[in-house]
Amino acid sequence: MPLRDARELAQLLDDLTGRIAAVHNPQSSLALVGIRTRGVPIAHRLAQGLRDRYGIDSQVGAVDITLYRDDLDRGRRWPVLRGTEIPFPVDDAEVILVDDVIHTGRSARAALNAVCDLGRPSRVWLAVVVDRGGRELPLQPDFAGLVCQAGPAERILVRIQPVDPVEEIIRTSPQNSGPSDGAPTP
Repeated sequence: MPLRDARELAQLLDDLTGRIAAVHNPQSSLALVGIRTRGVPIAHRLAQGLRDRYGIDSQVGAVDITLYRDDLDRGRRWPVLRGTEIPFPVDDAEVILVDDVIHTGRSARAALNAVCDLGRPSRVWLAVVVDRGGRELPLQPDFAGLVCQAGPAERILVRIQPVDPVEEIIRTSPQNSGPSDGAPTP
């Protein structure tokens, strides 16, 4: 059983859109930068909602944090690069970094470094679908659709199209590597 099904995930994204619209400064250009992989389609969905529901135009980009990770030397010998695509100036822009799940804060830190290497935004916000707790760095999202606690060995996954065939939020446990409804496993 998922933590949130497709309809509930869509509602979380709508709520995030409304909260972003409420704080956006109309005098600033707005840019949503999705952290690869799932942050990118989420950023596109938020941008569409801002345009359709609030008449707020925004640009959308993608950031690849692979080379900014602090654990790069612990992974594969040849990391897979997916590329950063930010076809607009970040100088003086209001940038919203978008990710699916925040856990330790290390991905958000890497994304912030990557974006700031391209210019000096007027402000940077962080929007996530799920805040699962467990921070290792002093970074908190400005906008979180769902806040839930997960054990250190558990994973919270946001499945979103077109990356995934279905849309949902699930919890997986290490014992069975499958979805969990939060009930303890024997």
